[in-house]
Amino acid sequence: MELSRRTFLSATAGVGAAVALPGTALAGVQAVTTNKVKDLTGPGLTDRFRMAATDLGIPARAPDGRMVFVFGDTFEEPRVGGGWWRSPVALWSNTTNLAAGVEWSGAVGGAAAQQLWDYPHDNPTFSTVLPSDVITIGGSMYLHVMVNKGLGNVVWTEIWRSDNSGANWYHTGAKFDPNIDGGLFQCITWGEGNDGYVYVYSTGFQRNKPIILKRVRSNQIANPAAYEPWGFRNNAWGWGNPATPILNGSFGELCLRPLGGKWILTWFNAGDYRIDGMIMDTPTSNLYTAYRQTLIYGGAWGQENDNHVAQLYGGYIIPGSTLSDLHLSVSQWNTDAGWPYRSMQFRVRGFG
Repeated sequence: MELSRRTFLSATAGVGAAVALPGTALAGVQAVTTNKVKDLTGPGLTDRFRMAATDLGIPARAPDGRMVFVFGDTFEEPRVGGGWWRSPVALWSNTTNLAAGVEWSGAVGGAAAQQLWDYPHDNPTFSTVLPSDVITIGGSMYLHVMVNKGLGNVVWTEIWRSDNSGANWYHTGAKFDPNIDGGLFQCITWGEGNDGYVYVYSTGFQRNKPIILKRVRSNQIANPAAYEPWGFRNNAWGWGNPATPILNGSFGELCLRPLGGKWILTWFNAGDYRIDGMIMDTPTSNLYTAYRQTLIYGGAWGQENDNHVAQLYGGYIIPGSTLSDLHLSVSQWNTDAGWPYRSMQFRVRGFG
């Protein structure tokens, strides 16, 4: 059965709202301070790009130094389903002072944000293409996307590439079956280490599954056969074993990045209705004992504050962040009203 956008998000919209305590740490002692910096999209912000309604905003530093933010399902009017449907789309930013808020310098495609490659929505094979993460390796950017026939029903995933800082994209030929690794290699996030490997955390796109780990050599990122799973076998963890979940839970959107000599993971914790963060020494660290805190709590409409956000999801690390001064792109969608449906910028201090 196909899952509608509304059902997909509203399933977790009210979970855990009453049990979250402000400033509570999960496995740490220091409190974090979270505040909303600004809305990133919406009327007066992105309607000039004919994208008043959009979500995600997955950022990466482009080879030319700008930031590229990749967005999901995008509509011209400020409501879900409001005219001219595109996905993915992208905006550039020259912002260097994150504390003052991200500002847009332009849209990929010209005056109006164009879909990054041409395809018809709701065609017989699939309904939309949603980004899961973007990475820059050398002079190229790679975008992993999920091809969906109804939200949460992934028919395949694939990787696209840009060699001009996001202005144009072409298919790498990399295509992944949605059922590999028991359906846990659909929604991915990746970060490049200093050892020649890209490390990939992934889960299913149903918000009810654990995460697994793979690695691939940086120069083989578009070769599906080169991805090597991390798994537990014969009482030991090792590369090349069948993938074993590295952390159980109900994972939504993921963001893994090397940062400040450590690795950081932020994610939408769908089971507990919040955005959590974790700091590890390496991607293969024990995630059950790694330093972990809640960064933003889910909340109820009409009762939001700096660290309680109604119907939140996403939570992507904005380039220029540090462990102690972290900036996140966070999405929000009122599934009953169709608006707000936007990306926002939040600042988290004291996490690292």
